[in-house]
Amino acid sequence: MSLIRATSTIGGLTLISRILGMVRDMLVARFLGAGLASDAFLIAWRLPNLFRALFAEGAFSAAFVPMFNRTMAEADKNLPGTGKTAATVFAGQVLSVLFPFLVIFTGIMMVLAVPVVWAMTGGFPDGGPEKFALTVELTRITFPYLALISLVSLLGGILNSLDRFWVNAAAPILLNICMIAAILFFRGDTTIETAYSQAIAVTVSGAMQLLWLMWACKRAGVTLRLGLPKLPPRVKKMLALILPAAVGAGAIQFNLLISTSLAARFLPQGSVSYLYYADRLNQLPLGLIGIGVGTAILPALSRQIGSGNEQAAKDTQNRAIELALFLSLPAAIALCIAATPLIRGLLQHGEFTSADTIGSASALAVFALGVPAYVLIKVLTPGFYAREDTKTPVRVALFSMLFNLVGNLILIWPLGHVGVAASTAIAAWVNVLVLYWLLHRDDHLKADTRLISRGTRIIAASALMGVALWFAAPIADNFMARSLGERVLALCLLCGGGALVYAVAIFGTGAYRLSELKSLVTRRPQGS
Repeated sequence: MSLIRATSTIGGLTLISRILGMVRDMLVARFLGAGLASDAFLIAWRLPNLFRALFAEGAFSAAFVPMFNRTMAEADKNLPGTGKTAATVFAGQVLSVLFPFLVIFTGIMMVLAVPVVWAMTGGFPDGGPEKFALTVELTRITFPYLALISLVSLLGGILNSLDRFWVNAAAPILLNICMIAAILFFRGDTTIETAYSQAIAVTVSGAMQLLWLMWACKRAGVTLRLGLPKLPPRVKKMLALILPAAVGAGAIQFNLLISTSLAARFLPQGSVSYLYYADRLNQLPLGLIGIGVGTAILPALSRQIGSGNEQAAKDTQNRAIELALFLSLPAAIALCIAATPLIRGLLQHGEFTSADTIGSASALAVFALGVPAYVLIKVLTPGFYAREDTKTPVRVALFSMLFNLVGNLILIWPLGHVGVAASTAIAAWVNVLVLYWLLHRDDHLKADTRLISRGTRIIAASALMGVALWFAAPIADNFMARSLGERVLALCLLCGGGALVYAVAIFGTGAYRLSELKSLVTRRPQGS
């Protein structure tokens, strides 16, 4: 499967999930607003979201997928046709260790919910004991999702290794369906009852995703056997790689966790919600582009490096960076310039007020400055993971988190929640620059002539689109607080018009020709 086709498969299903997610967020904004109940639920959901990002999109992909592929390749080399069986045995050994650990860990975290929530929020100085107690209860309800989504990640890694990317990419759709159903049919009469329904829906969705992946694995001829926990050499090696991989791949999520914790401790009520709603839109390009490209190139890089074809690996990563810039730069500019009409058109109704729009939009405009960096982190880290180096990205991630913490403490006082967003974006760019420098230093990656040429033209095309949006956004904003039909039409015209200007600018600057885009869809990565 070609890089862009695999990315399109993952990104397309992620787009469906994100559209449903936006519907969910619109409903949450309408029935929860940006106050006590919404802050409590969003804090309770932050930890499951963190673990989803670390495992579903990070550690398992980084540590498990390369080892699963190598086990399969080595077995096939020694005895053709035995690779899938050998890799399945390895996956079963991992499951036998992972399952009891997850059960014990989840139980401990539920018992310790009070100190965990206090560590994250400082007891909500601005919200009082009622808000803290509600957050603890909601956190206990959502914690089982951690175990369920970790098992989903294991099965998803197997299916990704078998080039069945679509199955794992479709799983988050079930999360959004569950949460939408809960808020439409089981929300109750108060915002607190609605928060409870959403917390329950999170855990139910984890069970549904696990059943979906189990069925898909069975259809793929993969059946894992749960046995007594043992630690053969391959499993020990994978476990040694997971923790640093989780920290390295989850740098963005850890930074958001730090930011959320500081907002809960030091900023007025509603600030946590402002950051959440802004981050939801900001994360859309990461989900559609960064996770898609990063997931698609990791198996190819592992095979290319394993076969000694370093030049093919460099080419694959250069094309991945090119694709990431092509898609993420215009998204960043659009989110930054059109933040207010986007937030107002999508979220401002019911409990979500005009003041909430301004608070969320100001955070989104600053968050968006880091969009290309968030995507490039997902593209650069596979260059380390494919070489079974998970320690280097974790060192970079820890440095980035420290940088973010210091930046938060400096900027939160003069800028409030906007300072939190600014620090997160700056830390992401620091992470990218250090990752690239390390790959370049070790001769694993060098920007080739094509990347430099096209990157410059992509920047020019994105800037032209930005100028058009600068004039169009205030006009569109006038229609965003009106009827649903007017909002939808204004949003479609704003987004569609921006995309059209970008497309014309791309071809006008010579960044791409139509024939080149077509060839990208059909071409396989070298050595894959």
